[in-house]
Amino acid sequence: MPPTSSSIIGIDASRAVSATPTGTEAYSAHLIRALAPRLASTHTLRLYCRETPPIALDTRGLSPQTAASEAAVETRVIPFPRLWTHLRLSWEMVCHPPDLLFVPAHVLPVVRPRRTLVTVHDLGYRRFPEAHPASQRRYLEMSTRWNVRVATHILADSETTRDAIIEAYHVPAQKLTVVYPGYEPDLKPVRDHDTIEHVLRRYDIPGDYVLFVGRIQPRKNLTRLIEAFSRILADHPSLTLVLAGPTGWLGDPIQARATALGVEDKVIFPGYVAPEDKAALFSGARLFAYPSLHEGFGFPVLEAQACGTPLLTSTTSSLPEVAGEGGLLVDPLNVEAIADGLRRLLDDQALSTRLVARGFENLARFSWDIAARQVQVVITDLLEH
Repeated sequence: MPPTSSSIIGIDASRAVSATPTGTEAYSAHLIRALAPRLASTHTLRLYCRETPPIALDTRGLSPQTAASEAAVETRVIPFPRLWTHLRLSWEMVCHPPDLLFVPAHVLPVVRPRRTLVTVHDLGYRRFPEAHPASQRRYLEMSTRWNVRVATHILADSETTRDAIIEAYHVPAQKLTVVYPGYEPDLKPVRDHDTIEHVLRRYDIPGDYVLFVGRIQPRKNLTRLIEAFSRILADHPSLTLVLAGPTGWLGDPIQARATALGVEDKVIFPGYVAPEDKAALFSGARLFAYPSLHEGFGFPVLEAQACGTPLLTSTTSSLPEVAGEGGLLVDPLNVEAIADGLRRLLDDQALSTRLVARGFENLARFSWDIAARQVQVVITDLLEH
């Protein structure tokens, strides 16, 4: 039976309402906002949240400004203290089942409709298990195995992640679709010097700097980045290394490494960066260093390219796939290779300029509108079967 306008599409929006969003939370919020107007024009859309969402996820922000589409988007706030997905969302599926449930950033509930769609972002816990707490590894393994087994269809952020899912869990290739995420469309180079200086003062960042943005945790390979940075200071004594982002698991040893190398006064940890400050922070940097050990996608790669910041990233996982020809790729396990990459981008202006230009060209492959169109096709196909 083909879908009708009475089809109800449910989306787990619980991870899209964080006040300090990082990777998968930002993915959920941006994709829902881009996808909702498309779905609400022909179907009834139901968003499930644990708490009242901010205006960014209100139906007025999600759908076109027409009475018909406004009525087709419903936000259901269903608070519950613990085990929200498997208890409260499951109960919602029992009482008011949608025709299809899409979970973009978490795990499918135990009780679910016949048609389900889920995004699997990353299998880094398998590639670098030592970079995750044991409890987190067990949870990620269990939840991902559950998702890929019970979902009707799976979205993967990259070809790399799709291939890893097939290899690890023996999932049929036809059960997976690669949909590249987009990037924040407001990100662009900031040319106004005063605007950049204002943001740098807010985060106590002096002078020239090399930038990293992401969660401060072992998987991001920051101890090797600090070591590589310490090796170039003799030739670039005015530089600082800015490691911006919330502190995650084993974040303290990363900071301790800077002290052990005697460069603690040259390495700055400003914490979480507000979205409105990102463009200025990227634009003010001499280069952006992202030598992560493993990424299912790697949003900061596109953020650097969107701001015209020379990019250094890894030869591993999805990072070459995402960066395209717009970044200098290095072996993330080789400290000297990282240091040499930093030197090349700092000293070779022609190379940096060329990579920035290729980075702008690379961005044409990624947008939330493109992602929403592709997900809409998948959802339509699922509703027809």
